[in-house]
Amino acid sequence: MNMEPRPKPRAVFTEGSTLRHVLVMTATGSIGLVAIFAVDLLSLLYVSWLGDPKLTAAVGFATQIMFFLVSINIGLSIAITALVAQALGAGDRPRAQRLAASGLMHIVAISILVSLCAMPFRREMLALLGAQNEVLDIASRFLAITLPSNVLMATGMAMSGVLRAVGDAKRSMYVTLFGAVATAIADPILIFAMKLGIDGAAIATNLSRCVFAGVGLYGAVYVHGLVARPQRRRTIRDLAPMMMIAGPAILTNLAAPVANSYALSVFARFGEEIVAAFAIIDRVTPVAFGVLFAMSGSVGPIMSQNYGAGLIPRVRATLTNCLVITVAYSLVVWAALYFASPSLNALFNATGETARLVTFFCTFGAAAWLFLGFIFVSNAAFNNLGFPILSTLFNWGRATLGTIPFVTIGAHYGGPEGGLLGMIVGAAIFGIGASSMAFIAIDRLKKPILP
Repeated sequence: MNMEPRPKPRAVFTEGSTLRHVLVMTATGSIGLVAIFAVDLLSLLYVSWLGDPKLTAAVGFATQIMFFLVSINIGLSIAITALVAQALGAGDRPRAQRLAASGLMHIVAISILVSLCAMPFRREMLALLGAQNEVLDIASRFLAITLPSNVLMATGMAMSGVLRAVGDAKRSMYVTLFGAVATAIADPILIFAMKLGIDGAAIATNLSRCVFAGVGLYGAVYVHGLVARPQRRRTIRDLAPMMMIAGPAILTNLAAPVANSYALSVFARFGEEIVAAFAIIDRVTPVAFGVLFAMSGSVGPIMSQNYGAGLIPRVRATLTNCLVITVAYSLVVWAALYFASPSLNALFNATGETARLVTFFCTFGAAAWLFLGFIFVSNAAFNNLGFPILSTLFNWGRATLGTIPFVTIGAHYGGPEGGLLGMIVGAAIFGIGASSMAFIAIDRLKKPILP
């Protein structure tokens, strides 16, 4: 039987150009991640073609609840990625295998628990966001179908993180890319051919997560052999170092859905057309700025391996590279969105208030992502270098002090457009502050003591 040989373990990011590592990891990570976001956008597009703004609004509300679960999963995957990458950077492969196995068990258990807690309260959570009447019923049904598969999504994200930790950017990309392809195939079949409508979009999401988990497990367990057989005693012992990173990372990542949920609740006061615009913007921005998401997730192993090897100047160079790329990319995408706004409105059949807000975002609102990119990159540094509390502080600062007063005041005096401008101001203040603090934190680094 022919088996693909496992690569020899080595800390690949401790040698060569840090800029090249950042570009390669970001590029490969972007392909799969943007594919996922693009398919989510396509799903919303299909739903908008059903011709009922209530359906588009319902997806927007349901997406905000799912955003909370995704944020928890991201925090957990950050922890397993950082621990495995640090162990590999120190040349201790057995420890990396043990931590990968223990981390996977923790992630599976926590993701199941979160889904069980969310299921009975989904209507109440949707109502807090402003969902009412038929929109509330549709969004609640969408969540009832998709919440049980959260464990599959968490598993896939964890294994994708392990693959990034070992430097296998290609297979990490395959995890999200194959999941996106599965959704792209299933969506039109279930929504239109089988006439399941929005329920078909929810079922397609579940099918995608099955593929997501399967591809991730194959790469991490079979190809690289990086997941040892779990042992109860070691799993319990490894919970503490796992949660030391995951706890603050989860709190950090929950800040974004809290901020978005508050903004949505403010925008919901202006009617369903504005909520529909918010849903379109919420799906367009991850596709447009997916490279920034990918970079924040991809550069963690680069920083962790160099940190584990005691190569602090390379850690600082990595952060500098990321910020330069963030500025250049954000400006290019902002210009592209400005010219693409008429096409976006036509594509989603957006008219009236919906089209007006989408156009305003493409003209001005995209500026917020330049500063959000600073926060994303700083998060990667904080979470992978032993300063997760700073990530938590800056993200929650942006979600509260940088969102609530600015969005509230902006919406009061300038309507939905004023609310978007408020989000830009808050993002700018905390983005600049986070990136400055990241450099200060790196200057204080010492070689880590691994668990």
